[in-house]
Amino acid sequence: MFFGSKSAALRDFSPHELRDALAQGGVTLVDVREPNEFASARIAGAINLPLSRFNPAELPAGEVILHCGVGRRSASAAGVAAKAGRPVTGHLAGGLNAWMSAGLPVVR
Repeated sequence: MFFGSKSAALRDFSPHELRDALAQGGVTLVDVREPNEFASARIAGAINLPLSRFNPAELPAGEVILHCGVGRRSASAAGVAAKAGRPVTGHLAGGLNAWMSAGLPVVR
């Protein structure tokens, strides 16, 4: 396990920590924003599972990091996943806004 997701606490990843985790591989990034938001700007390699119809059973196996626009929806999705017995590794603190503010690239 990449970051030991057995911990009950949700780990907040900074943009640079997330960039490094993605570069090392072994994690899947899940964007819980709505499809129109995902289409307008996204982190390369992210998959879209919108919070409005979020189903933890659809999460890929292994280490999963969630993100949204500012971090609220991803934290909410993480709570839903944990209650369903599918805890995630963490989420991007500050969401896509923090990622872009850090000067990291997005796909448009």
